[in-house]
Amino acid sequence: MAVSDADLGYLERCVALARTALDGGDEPFGSVLVDRDDTVLFEGHNEVQGGDQTRHPELAAAQWAAANLHPGQRAAATVYTSGEHCPMCAAAHAWVGLGRIVYAASSAQLTRWRAEWGLPAGPVAPLPVNAVAPYLVVDGPAPRFESELKELYARRFRS
Repeated sequence: MAVSDADLGYLERCVALARTALDGGDEPFGSVLVDRDDTVLFEGHNEVQGGDQTRHPELAAAQWAAANLHPGQRAAATVYTSGEHCPMCAAAHAWVGLGRIVYAASSAQLTRWRAEWGLPAGPVAPLPVNAVAPYLVVDGPAPRFESELKELYARRFRS
């Protein structure tokens, strides 16, 4: 399944959340959890600036889903995110039993941009979601957001 026009609207919200995070001094990542009826259940952005590097919105969405949804609801939900899940978030997503993932920019893109800017690799291997959780349905990237996300990442990681 490819990224659809309906998906793009949710990804637009994720990018807006990423911008909100960046404007607040945090890393530019945002996510939205949507149920089978297209109701937004949860949204959030990175909150790592306080020193806890695990405060990713994808992990928070998985934790929220585990606490608030039964397994069938989780499986029918979609997580939209500005950036592809890191291995920690991909594992949480799979363990909780969430459904489809749709992302705007891939880990490979961010890795390439960081190298282009002369930055060191991060502390965790930038694996694709399906390398961590092979049975998840994953769609992305969405080329429409590439330049905007590259600009947001540059503002945060190049400074």
